[in-house]
Amino acid sequence: MIEQRHIYSVSEINDHIKGLLEKSFPLIWITGEISNFRKPSSGHGYFTLKDARSQIAAVMFRAQMRNLKFDPEDGLSIVGLGRISVYEPRGTYQVILEYIEPKGIGALQIAFEQLKTKLAAEGLFEESRKKPLPFLPSRISVITSPTGAVIHDIIHVVTRRFPGIPIEIVPVKVQGDGSVDDIEKAFQLLNDRNISDVIILARGGGSLEDLQSFNSERVARAIFTSRIPVISAVGHETDFTIADFVADLRAPTPSAAAELVSPSRDELVRRCSELTLRITSRTYRYIEQLQTRLSESTRHLIHPRQRIQDSRMRLDEISSRIVRSVTIQLQQRRERLVWRTNTMLSVSPRIQIQKLHVKHEQYCHNNLNYIKLILSKSTAGFRELAARLQALSPLAILSRGYSITRSLPKAVVIRNAYDVHIGQDLEIMLARGALLCTVKRILSDGKTDI
Repeated sequence: MIEQRHIYSVSEINDHIKGLLEKSFPLIWITGEISNFRKPSSGHGYFTLKDARSQIAAVMFRAQMRNLKFDPEDGLSIVGLGRISVYEPRGTYQVILEYIEPKGIGALQIAFEQLKTKLAAEGLFEESRKKPLPFLPSRISVITSPTGAVIHDIIHVVTRRFPGIPIEIVPVKVQGDGSVDDIEKAFQLLNDRNISDVIILARGGGSLEDLQSFNSERVARAIFTSRIPVISAVGHETDFTIADFVADLRAPTPSAAAELVSPSRDELVRRCSELTLRITSRTYRYIEQLQTRLSESTRHLIHPRQRIQDSRMRLDEISSRIVRSVTIQLQQRRERLVWRTNTMLSVSPRIQIQKLHVKHEQYCHNNLNYIKLILSKSTAGFRELAARLQALSPLAILSRGYSITRSLPKAVVIRNAYDVHIGQDLEIMLARGALLCTVKRILSDGKTDI
């Protein structure tokens, strides 16, 4: 009995392989370097994981991409958790990642550097966009936790330096879930009310995870869009957050922020006393100077009638000057009009055409004469060269009775009697025709035989 063959379809093979892979590798950790990362409008991330010898296709769906604290990019080494699967339409296997993190460096630090680079490129850190702080604020708003030591330090410093400045506390969560929403809403509330002159965003020190709310893009943009100047006083002096770079001023500590925003009242009182004494002294001196000038002016007062007469004379003189000035201006304008009229006539198209026609005829006449002169010189030169060529022509030499003797059969010109031998055939070329001769005797000097 012949065994019946089972023929698999391509879909069946891919489905079978997919089941085997997903069963063998339900959940694995994998490490490699990201290459060819792309993120289409669907929000999914597609890339290749590779090492020194191999590579594998990888995908991370939109829901998992939203939970990442950094942006994947080419060249970044990662460690990820996922499962092996087969993409049946193409018959290729890939790893579907549920979680990834940078290898060798924390995700929070990567996210911090990426967000810092992005906001700097948008100009959120530029000094030209930062607002100046008020010299003496009428109200200070503090966005911070109401239970920490930070708010007590700020109140203590402000009260010590300038008692009486109203301090408004906007309580928010400074870390954990909901802290970013609280801080963003606090900025929106203060800007909507617009009754504060300055805002202090403060919290105590902590780890990078504790300060994550102040490294949020939403908080950074809330600070940037605030119409009220913002002082960032987050963490200790060595801690830097995105909020520090965006704020109009960074304070190393919350207490330092309170000192920056509140001037010393005692110092202001002392300064005001000095200025009061200086103003009083200068005022007295100025009054004395005015009294002296008043006394001198009183002695030089002129009777009002005389001043009226003097004014009438000055009025007549000014009227005459005005008439003369107007007459001169009219004359100048007439002359300018005549000059411009003549100028316009001189550049009239008809006159320009006539001038150009005359120039054209003159150019034609000059070109004709120049061509005749060139032809005359060329003809004379040609004749001279023809005469020289005729004088150097071998035929001209032959016509004067000379001849050219050549050996046969090679037709070599004979210049010396020693170049031939007796019995050799020679060709003698004359002005008209040629002679074929045979050598019978060779004379060394025309008389003696060789």
